Amino acid sequence: MRIISGIYKSRKIVAPKNLPVRPTTDMAKESLFNIINNLYYFDAISVLDLFAGTGNISYEFASRGTENITCVDQDFGCIKFINQTSDKFEMPIQTIKSDVFKFLEKTNIQSNIVFADPPYNFSIEQFSKIPELVFSNNLLLKDGLLIIEHSKHTDLSHITNFSYSKSYGGNMFSFFEAS
Repeated sequence: MRIISGIYKSRKIVAPKNLPVRPTTDMAKESLFNIINNLYYFDAISVLDLFAGTGNISYEFASRGTENITCVDQDFGCIKFINQTSDKFEMPIQTIKSDVFKFLEKTNIQSNIVFADPPYNFSIEQFSKIPELVFSNNLLLKDGLLIIEHSKHTDLSHITNFSYSKSYGGNMFSFFEAS
């Protein structure tokens, strides 16, 4: 994986093979960040990265100037890798090792963007629980977005607060906003 833009543009990041991850493709990531770039100033937002995996999305935010980034993942190896990488590049990324659903039930961290990249084999009920917890616990700041990455074979358009979706290859991003 590589960082698409910002101060670390073109830097390659190689994750250990034993991590239980499926990093967002460069093409999908570039398209996603083109959308976000038209909505926000990167240096003026906070980001909560759920199911963070390798930290791929968080590195992109940090490279573009975001200074308030929190990654949540339950895998110790993923958290360790994110910590090592963010230390190496001096990126302002905080990590929390936790089950994402338990974290969402208890946290009061509010962010402009909540990005979630859960396993593609989640059930619709598991996918639905993410926006349910984000919105019921008021975790988005005013004009904030919840973005869920999922397979193009999964339809989240029926879930409360769904706004729109964009498809890139086999990846899809569904966007959710407070009503």
